[in-house]
Amino acid sequence: MTSLSKAKYLKQYKMSNIIAMMRNNRKEPEVCNDEFKGRLVVITGATSGIGYETAKEYAAHGADLLLINRNKEKSIDVCEEIRQEFQVKCDYKIADFARLSDVRYVGKELLESDLEIDVLIHNAGLYSTKKIYTEDDNELVFQVNYLASFILNYMLKDKLKARGETRIILVNSEGHRFAVFGIGLHDLKYEKRRHSGLGSYGVAKTAQLLSIIKFAEYFEESGVTINAVHPGDVKSNMGLNNGRIYRFFKKRIVNRTLKSPERSARALYYHGVSKEVEGISGRFFNLTTEEEPAPPALDRDAAEELWQKTIELVGLE
Repeated sequence: MTSLSKAKYLKQYKMSNIIAMMRNNRKEPEVCNDEFKGRLVVITGATSGIGYETAKEYAAHGADLLLINRNKEKSIDVCEEIRQEFQVKCDYKIADFARLSDVRYVGKELLESDLEIDVLIHNAGLYSTKKIYTEDDNELVFQVNYLASFILNYMLKDKLKARGETRIILVNSEGHRFAVFGIGLHDLKYEKRRHSGLGSYGVAKTAQLLSIIKFAEYFEESGVTINAVHPGDVKSNMGLNNGRIYRFFKKRIVNRTLKSPERSARALYYHGVSKEVEGISGRFFNLTTEEEPAPPALDRDAAEELWQKTIELVGLE
């Protein structure tokens, strides 16, 4: 990346956005108490943490659930728990997002089913301090956090648009702000540039935000909305796949300042159900407060290029 392209973003940054982020991190999310009985909610990564608490939040308001997880035994246990506690329907599908064939398979199943999805929550994600490649030859964090959600949205886009009522929610992160100089469209596999945990995570989350620019345009005036939500600073299992030093630091220091995932679940319920955000699309929220993303996540030219690169990369067209 040239110094000119780096400067392109640097001059667009605003200190007021950072101050707003810090202030909004302390805010409690807006609460929606509307019932959602008999409506179908699809959640990825719902066996623990934010996904698990979000599943329970929707079930507590009467929603039926379809959970997409990678672990069958945990999925069985979670669905049984939810059925018994809330007397709602709960089913699951198994897909490991580190394998794109799994993502495409579950996408095809959803596409060919008669299920009418009211809310689709992309929660599955990971953080890795190491550069790891998947069997699809993609950097692991980029694939799990970005490519998998893109594939599902892309495969389902016509079906959802025809129905015209779905709310798509991407569990994103203020961590997208670590991609200070953009996502590096010239080297998405980190073959030439330096890889870091924070950097790769920021790139993947920025890519998610760029994708909603294009998806929001596609869904315009259809009744389908797509938004990204930072779930707050949450105590979760993310990052426990990393080494002992990272796990020790997270457990002993970081986790002491973090909030319960129930707080995030309330925000994700609000975005899926509340009439206050009905019709709002293509936005980024810190819990339930709208924010302006970092400049690289607002680059429409980058969004166009990433869209085409992604389609080619995952073989969708």
